[in-house]
Amino acid sequence: MKSFKGKVAAITGAASGMGRTLALELARRGCHLALSDVNETGLLETANMARPLGAKVTTTRLDVTSREAVFSWADQVVADHGKVNFIFNNAGVAIGAFVETISPEDFHWIMDINFWGVVWGTQAFLPHLKRTGDGHVINLSSLAGLMAAPSQAPYNASKFAVRGFTEALRQELDLEACGVSATCVHPGGIRTNIAHTARIDESVTSRCGGDVEEARARFNKALTGTSAESAALQILRAVERDERRALIGADAKFMDLMVRIAGSWYQPVTVFLARRMLAN
Repeated sequence: MKSFKGKVAAITGAASGMGRTLALELARRGCHLALSDVNETGLLETANMARPLGAKVTTTRLDVTSREAVFSWADQVVADHGKVNFIFNNAGVAIGAFVETISPEDFHWIMDINFWGVVWGTQAFLPHLKRTGDGHVINLSSLAGLMAAPSQAPYNASKFAVRGFTEALRQELDLEACGVSATCVHPGGIRTNIAHTARIDESVTSRCGGDVEEARARFNKALTGTSAESAALQILRAVERDERRALIGADAKFMDLMVRIAGSWYQPVTVFLARRMLAN
């Protein structure tokens, strides 16, 4: 079992949602924090909530799409804290768009944050983690990294990529036996603000009816399965147990089982459900 007491954790996307709840739970367990986000206001709020719990907290406004900025942040974390034991590559965004009509700009946007942000975070922190002898990389994929759905191809692409990247990373670390490990996290519907920042393509609103805000409301309504606080506890339990894959929420566990049993036949099921939703 891994321990968090006296360790240092770096977290991207720490201004809200699971990034914030992870930070607060780690602080309760005696872990010090290096927090980053593009949202400076939310980031400072998280830091002010964590400090009374006894943690040393540093904050950095960070755009995870910039490789140079992420590497600079990793060096600064070690300069500020003396070490770093965990990197939680948590920053992520969502988009609803059909393959035929998604713009190149939107596709680059989601891949740069959801996938390349994870890659840069992993590469930047890995040498520092190895120096501790017991480091851990935690990369956030999704239920959408286990199964696909209509209008989610860009999001699926980013999260399937994180899954493949992290599973290969874990095997490389096993081969190296350097004391560092990796866990790929697959949350289902978590109650966060991701729906409010999601981009919705016109192709989705034209097929589903309504406007962008109505589409966001439907998306947000679907995120009712697990609280961000419960998700944080489940993620940290998986890290403690050095699990390769962490399925967060009953919906993620159920859909993972369905895909394993049904294979590619899960796809007609999702098409049927999508047709019913469009009919309503």
